Amino acid sequence: MIRIIALLIMLIPGMFAAYGIKLMRDMVFGILQSPFPYLWLQFLSGLLFFLIGLGFIAGFILHRDRKRNKVQPRFQKQSASKRG
Repeated sequence: MIRIIALLIMLIPGMFAAYGIKLMRDMVFGILQSPFPYLWLQFLSGLLFFLIGLGFIAGFILHRDRKRNKVQPRFQKQSASKRG
């Protein structure tokens, strides 16, 4: 049950990223969607949606892999003694 909930939570940022790609694609073809008054604003909103969705998914995967020690040493969290 918990895995299904986690999957549903991960689908939401994926849908944001897909909608962002759609907005950017529509701008390239000159199709203006209804909430946006300008094509450039539509493109920037699409880019923002895409980056937020992709960043959330990438952060989730990085966090999960850090917990399982499956990342390269440069992506591992440094302890306080190593930073000094």
